[in-house]
Amino acid sequence: AMIATFLFGGLMLYAAPSLFEGKWLHAKLGLVIVMTGIHGVFSKWRKTFERDQNTRPAKFYRIWNEVPTVVMIAIIILVIVKPF
Repeated sequence: AMIATFLFGGLMLYAAPSLFEGKWLHAKLGLVIVMTGIHGVFSKWRKTFERDQNTRPAKFYRIWNEVPTVVMIAIIILVIVKPF
């Protein structure tokens, strides 16, 4: 899904470069990059679980589990409201 998002989003921006005029798009793209980074961190943490090398408490992961949801909600709000 992430690959498809980057592919189709890139094609959309290529087809309509005027979208870059809205500053909301820059904020949205920044949050998409943050979401990609979170995905990478989660992949790294998953590998530590596979090797049975986890040292963090369960509460740590429960809190971090909510971060992608908050980022996704912010992305959706930026797209719908276009505040700036």
